[in-house]
Amino acid sequence: MNLQDQLGALESSLDTLLQTAVESDRSSAESIESVASSNDLSSGEPPALGDARGRGDSTAPAEPPALNEPPTLVVSRPERDAVEMTIAGKTVKLSAEGVSELIEELSNVRASMSVEQPTGIAPGWRFAATKNPVMATQKYPNGDRLLIMRHAGHGWVPFTFSPNMVIELYAMLTKK
Repeated sequence: MNLQDQLGALESSLDTLLQTAVESDRSSAESIESVASSNDLSSGEPPALGDARGRGDSTAPAEPPALNEPPTLVVSRPERDAVEMTIAGKTVKLSAEGVSELIEELSNVRASMSVEQPTGIAPGWRFAATKNPVMATQKYPNGDRLLIMRHAGHGWVPFTFSPNMVIELYAMLTKK
């Protein structure tokens, strides 16, 4: 699958996810409104059993989100080898493989955006460095070199260098 296909698939998936989140917000708001109108909540009596607040359902939001607010993303790590992401009450649990796939897809999308990454490193920027990464290289007919390095968090990260940049990189790495 080429980059354009990947971007199209990711955009479609994101559109579907956002549409589901918006529909979930609407249905939650409608459900709360119908429960409020069928139960006189101002009487101080406990809500009816069909009310989400009466079920003890941990996935139900404590307070309904405002109708005009965009859904928020909540990321948690319930296990060492898993992460959960929740948008508008919908939770997805990702394994290590799922996280790697998400990172790759987001990386491809980010690389195609018109707003570039900052040219300098921001103060306080946090990172996980990989010491002595596994590497692979390839030479192109035009003299460019492909360097692929395996980062512990990002996976395989490819870089293409022109001949002049290879010389600069060598000088930077051997400078004392």
